[in-house]
Amino acid sequence: MSVDVILGLQWGDEGKGKIVDFLAPNYDIVARFQGGPNAGHTLKFDNQKFVLHTVPSGIFRDNQLNIIGNGVVIDPITLAREIKGLEQVNVHVEGRLLVAKKAHLILPTHRFLDAASENAKGVAKIGSTLKGIGPTYMDKTGRNGLRVGDLNAPDFLEKYNSLKQKHLKLLSIYPTIDFDLATEEEKWLRDVQLLKSLPQVDCEYYLNEALKQGKRILAEGAQGSMLDIDYGTYPFVTSSNTITAGVCIGLGVPPSKIGEVIGISKAYCTRVGSGPFPTELNGEIGEFLRREGAEFGATTGRPRRCGWLDLPQLRYTCMVNGVTQLVVTKIDVMDKLEQIGVATAYRVGSDTTDLLPYDITADNLEPIYEHHPGWQQPLDDITDFDHFPAPLKTYLEKIEEGLGVPITMVSTGPERRKLITREKAEVA
Repeated sequence: MSVDVILGLQWGDEGKGKIVDFLAPNYDIVARFQGGPNAGHTLKFDNQKFVLHTVPSGIFRDNQLNIIGNGVVIDPITLAREIKGLEQVNVHVEGRLLVAKKAHLILPTHRFLDAASENAKGVAKIGSTLKGIGPTYMDKTGRNGLRVGDLNAPDFLEKYNSLKQKHLKLLSIYPTIDFDLATEEEKWLRDVQLLKSLPQVDCEYYLNEALKQGKRILAEGAQGSMLDIDYGTYPFVTSSNTITAGVCIGLGVPPSKIGEVIGISKAYCTRVGSGPFPTELNGEIGEFLRREGAEFGATTGRPRRCGWLDLPQLRYTCMVNGVTQLVVTKIDVMDKLEQIGVATAYRVGSDTTDLLPYDITADNLEPIYEHHPGWQQPLDDITDFDHFPAPLKTYLEKIEEGLGVPITMVSTGPERRKLITREKAEVA
């Protein structure tokens, strides 16, 4: 068997949680492979809204096994709060949520460092979620980090205090900020006990054995491909590899085991925080998309920047991920628009290109747009792809043609039931 992958193709917030929830019954295991509580996967069903930050989105499906993989960084406080919230709505994680021993721990001082570092940057802020993600990955690559498996070591508190003291020395170089370390540390040490109660696994052995047994695995990504530490809009990126290659590192499975790569894109673009965004709309249309799409961060609550779909950007992320099928979400947000723009190329100085340049800052790049007529009708009652309004079908066909990837799902609303599927077909 193989590991199928689901990941975002833009700057995050593409609607991955809903799609993982929909696909989960087809798999035996759902595994998060990177990121941390800076992610926010939103699901809506039974007239309730749920936001997951660390727990894989397969948790809402009965008998579904979920794994937090090696590549994830875990804040015990956030995880405990999330698990308690799930238990309150009768979603029980006992025996269904496993944690990789090699996953790294976010300490309170990691969050302290994150906040102090971002505050010191002033206008050069990168838009960190202040969840301690960056400092935790820095300790990981610096070979100083604490991992879930260390929780069982007899000298764990000694290791914890050693890393804490290192962080406090680093904090001395930054201007003072308001952070109640004593209170946060008390909560952290309390909630570590819940994390310790979860089954811990050697993720690489566990998943490779599962594959040998014919188990089907769905790898769930966090953030989006344009936030990848290597291939995103650096330095305005996250601290992990968000692309398909990150699955192998984050779960310990070989590249030969990767199967379908399901890429998710909104019908338009959004971005939270700072960084380049070529198709950003700062006027009335941008405000319309934000309002109609409820574009506010699931983790931070920050308003998202909105813009037209960017085909050169999507071609780039389809390429680096090896996308085999495409999911388009939030198509309903554009139901009322008379015209819809799509960037098909960029003008860079006197040159035109349909490739993503090394530097895509706004002052050296101008998107070239095609405009398509809107469908100007609600999609609530549509349950079949062939019944979409003609302008919408044309819009989706243009996306397929521009990317060379078949669209297999279209989301027409946040609810679980509002998802139109069709068979995968070859695209010329």
